[in-house]
Amino acid sequence: MALSLKEFLRSEVRPAYGCTEPVAVALAVSRAREELELHCTQLSQDDIRSVIVDVSDSIYKNGAGVGIPGTGGARGNAIAAALGAIVGNSHYGLQVLQDVRPDHARMAREWVMDGRSKVTRNPHETGLYIRSTVSTDAHHAHCVIRNEHTNIAELAVDGSIITSGACDQRASNSPVLDIVGQMVYPDLLGLADGMDDEDQKHLLEGVRLCRRMAEYGLGRLDGSDQGMGIGSGIADLVKAKAVGSDLSYAIRMFCCAASDARMAGAPLPVMSSAGSGNHGITAILPVAMVGESLGKSECEIARSLAVSHLSTSFIKGRLGRLSPVCGCVVAAASGAAAGIVRVMGGDIATMILAMQTVLAGTAGMVCDGGKETCSLKVGIGATEAYIAALLAMQGRGVNTALGVVGSSFEETIDNIACLNNQGMKDVDKVIIDVLEARGGIGSL
Repeated sequence: MALSLKEFLRSEVRPAYGCTEPVAVALAVSRAREELELHCTQLSQDDIRSVIVDVSDSIYKNGAGVGIPGTGGARGNAIAAALGAIVGNSHYGLQVLQDVRPDHARMAREWVMDGRSKVTRNPHETGLYIRSTVSTDAHHAHCVIRNEHTNIAELAVDGSIITSGACDQRASNSPVLDIVGQMVYPDLLGLADGMDDEDQKHLLEGVRLCRRMAEYGLGRLDGSDQGMGIGSGIADLVKAKAVGSDLSYAIRMFCCAASDARMAGAPLPVMSSAGSGNHGITAILPVAMVGESLGKSECEIARSLAVSHLSTSFIKGRLGRLSPVCGCVVAAASGAAAGIVRVMGGDIATMILAMQTVLAGTAGMVCDGGKETCSLKVGIGATEAYIAALLAMQGRGVNTALGVVGSSFEETIDNIACLNNQGMKDVDKVIIDVLEARGGIGSL
């Protein structure tokens, strides 16, 4: 199957409102409720007796402690599931919860406390898997999402299948991500040459959304820090001359602030990359900031952003949509390094050198679920991307087989995939055990 840049962007680079794992939970619930509405006369919120969601360990872990936008601080998959039934609109895709108001949040809290909305783990499913069941006294509907956050693989009412997706249930990715992961890397980057005005506008919209989230996280939109205040803390350190004031610290400050606010539940969207908003922040902001500092045109910056997104998805296509390792520092930071090299005028060989260097330093960093501390990893990844790109433009970096770094870029990714899939197969379970031991699964 031939792939165009436009098709790639439509699948892998989309606005997301809230962390994409609980958002996908809400999407599955909202779609099941919408199907019930077609079979029940004047279905109301009071008619819904239960919302039960069955998820893989990856979804369970990633959504356990993350803030849900519009709720005033509520966290976790269960509250997202309740909101999906109460106010979710599946037509919004990854922005399914954008209509949440305080009264919806109060009702959702009551549903979770009453046991009306529950999320359970399914140890037999891996990767991206969500099965939601919404029930009334007389009817029930279920919706299954697999492989991609918005991919509805199955929809049924009262046991009768309405639709069944054609995707391979054994697969770990979307069809587009699978195609990207199997392409020859230089051929993949060639897609960026097909960028038209619509694509450029979409890519630059990602900069606007992510920068606005960063400004929100820095307290520049409403006057107060968001999350842990990491971005503002770095800004204070720069002002006090306790750390440097160069571009690397600016990149770290903005990326930390954006991710920190997002994970705390900021009521703003960002542009996602490869199914993750934090991937989007990491893949977008460093490239744009370097391009702007060099006085590059919007067209050049947009083309370099396309390279960043394509490179991120190339790695994710081989690692899987969800993984025990942090995709922000492994995939998105590598993609950002390639994009930065591109905006600096470097060639594909230099991009690969930069990505190999990022991977050598970040492979094995564990994903311990969505929460504000993700911002620390996003900041590390973004900074490493910039430094690796600068080194690569000097002809320096990791260009030989050392550790998990292979003799080629593809071999390196395959080595990390092996580490990910075999060496770290129990990581999600262990992390969930840690979270549950201290009661860290959601909060109201």
